[in-house]
Parts: sequence; C-alpha cells; structure tokens
Amino acid sequence: MTVPFPLPDASPAELGLDPGRLEALCARIEADIAAEHHSGAQLAIARHGRLALHRSFGEARPGVKATAETLWLLYSNTKVLTAAALWLLAERGALRLSDTVAEHLPGFETGGKGAITFIELLTHQAGFPSAEVPAEAWEDPAKLREVVCDFSLEWAPGSLVRYHPAAAHWVAAAVIRAVTGEDHRAFLRRNIIEPLRLERELFVGLPEAEAPRVADMRDVDGSVRMPEGSQAHRAAGIPGGGGYGTARAMAAFYQALLGGGALAGRRILSPRSVEYAVRNYTGDRPDEYNGMPMHRGLGPHLRGTTPAIRGLGAIAHPSTFGHGGVGSSYCWGDPASGVSFAFLSNTRQSEEFHGPRMDTLSTMAHAAIIS
Repeated sequence: MTVPFPLPDASPAELGLDPGRLEALCARIEADIAAEHHSGAQLAIARHGRLALHRSFGEARPGVKATAETLWLLYSNTKVLTAAALWLLAERGALRLSDTVAEHLPGFETGGKGAITFIELLTHQAGFPSAEVPAEAWEDPAKLREVVCDFSLEWAPGSLVRYHPAAAHWVAAAVIRAVTGEDHRAFLRRNIIEPLRLERELFVGLPEAEAPRVADMRDVDGSVRMPEGSQAHRAAGIPGGGGYGTARAMAAFYQALLGGGALAGRRILSPRSVEYAVRNYTGDRPDEYNGMPMHRGLGPHLRGTTPAIRGLGAIAHPSTFGHGGVGSSYCWGDPASGVSFAFLSNTRQSEEFHGPRMDTLSTMAHAAIIS
C-alpha cells in the first residue's frame, strides 16, 4: 500500500501566499535554466502542514525530464539531518550537547581535541575545517573512527567560526555509532525519515535500486561531477553532504521542525529540543569561510539582523533558519510565518552566481507571504 505524503496539497491562496508572486518565482527559475545556469531544478513551498507548491523544471539528466519523483543531491542540506540525530540522542539522555565529543568517542581527545564540545562541533568552531575522510573509510566503521580521532587541529577550538565542509559531520556519524551501535544511515532512517513518512523521498545512503531516479550533479561546464556520480558515493550517505531527496521532502522536514518536532501527528523531536537547536550560538561573529556572520545554530544557520545573509533571503524574518548545498540548493523554515522552502538543482554553480541566485529566490518566496 502506498503511504500518502505527509503534506496534503493546498492552493497558495488558501495558505496566505500570493499565487502571482509564486509564479514569478517559478519564472525566475525557468529563466536560469534557459540561460543554461543549470539544466534542472525542483521547488517546494509549504505552510502550516500543507503543500502550496511542488514543481519540477527542466531535465534531471540529458534527455530525461525532471519529475516529482526525481531525487536531487542535497549536499550540505544533509548536515541538518545528521545534526538532528544528535539532538535526538541528547533528549533521550544518551549525551548532552554541552558534553565534549571525547566523552562519547574515546580517542578523539588526541591532538588537543579533548575539550571540543558538540556545540562547537555543530557550529563550525571545532578547529579542523580542512580534515578529510578517505573513501576507504566510508563503509569501514573502525577505519572511520581511527580517521576522525586522528584529525589535526588548524586553530584553537572555539577561537574562530569557520565552516567545516565535511569533517565535523563525519565525527557526528562516528559518535552516533559509538553511542547507539547503529550506522548513522540506519539511525536517521529509523528515527527521522520513516517516522515522518518520507522514506520514498529522502535518503542518507541511497540504495542502488533508487539510482534511476537521481538527477546527475553537474559542473558548470556540463560534465558529471565525480565522485558524486558514483554509486559508492550515493550509498555512503556522507553525513555532511551526501543525502538525496525531493524538494517536497525537505519542505516537509522543515515543516516538522517548524511544528516543534512533529508533522501530521508524528513526533520525531520535542519542541524544546528544536528551540535549543535553532538558537544563534555564534552571534554576529563572521564565519571566515563565508566572509559574513552566519548566526550558527546546532546544524542550521539563522537569518539574524545583519544586512546580508547567505541563502535565506535578505527580507527573511530574523528567526528563519536553514542550510544550503554547495552551489546548488537551499532549504529553510520561517517560524514567524510557518513557511518552509526547498530549492534543489543539478549543477554545482560558482558562489558568484549561487549566492545572489539564492538570495533572490528566497527573497521572492518571502515576498509571497501576504497574510
């Protein structure tokens, strides 16, 4: 039996959204495809537990039209899913987010890392942004633990905010296994994805049987990106950047967060856990990777009140929180309005294009909220 999608459809007008402004947003995406900035995309906007818009654009792969069933590489949008697993472990009493990582992952303290807390890890203050996990450790838990415990510090933990593209969330994956005995992919599926009834549309660790649904991730020159295009990469469920999903699945996930950890009567987190996670832990300190304050929460970042912000839209309410995927996507939720937004595309664009593009698309979505 097919499980119904957890967000029932509603018209934009029913949800206090301006249909004309949403059509203008869609036209902007179509214009970017026509200008060959990317070949395909998907957009979803939801509010108050209902889906106002879910539309696919262009091609998923050459000659293959993007459809509602297409799965898109989430890149770093995956970080919020992985972080949510730690939030859940904290509310279950398995750890405290103020604990040091080494308390739950013995051996991690080597090289001066013993005082790093989960808060510092998830807010990109841990001090090892350039550390990498080799492919041979993706499916070898003992090797993964050895690699992350051997990460070398580049600066004193807590002294800087600098985005960790992959390393911090590999540590989170190792902690999930150390604390639960379960692979992070299985833990996320069992505790977050399946309870939200998103198992057909959201994956951290993509089964090979789902590969025909995947949109190729391409470079600006049109070539397929590797290793992203390999089944090994898709299956690995890289915790900081390897998830796959539909835009409506990500809009639904953010609806759950906006709903205090519950969606359609199914709870994955407590309201207080979500509130704790989406606080601003880094104030207006600049993130040296992004060149601006990012107002880091424990997974997502927040709009805040600085003049500019990456991806969430210039006119967003200060409490809006979300995350992006490098050069290709952004997903967010706005607690003030109850709106969630997900834009996914299949080209890893330059930041010179992607940053302004996402500021424009997100701003247009916020401008469509009229009541």
